[in-house]
Amino acid sequence: MEYVKIAVLDSDVESQIVCSILDDQGIPYFARSYHDTAYDGLFQVQKGWGEVCAPVEHKDEILEIINDLRNKTAPEITPQD
Repeated sequence: MEYVKIAVLDSDVESQIVCSILDDQGIPYFARSYHDTAYDGLFQVQKGWGEVCAPVEHKDEILEIINDLRNKTAPEITPQD
């Protein structure tokens, strides 16, 4: 099974959430960090945290998961008297 780059993940937190969802749904993937100890994570600032790779047949499903996650907004908090 060939794995292809599906998307760039923005942060470690986003990576953890996406990977957890993919694990729960049984979708095969691997996540690769752009962190390089020789450059102390310099490339993560420029390129994002890293990437998620998976078989191409799961691309649309994974992109939908990532887009849903990124488009969620925090719930409104209304002050109580």
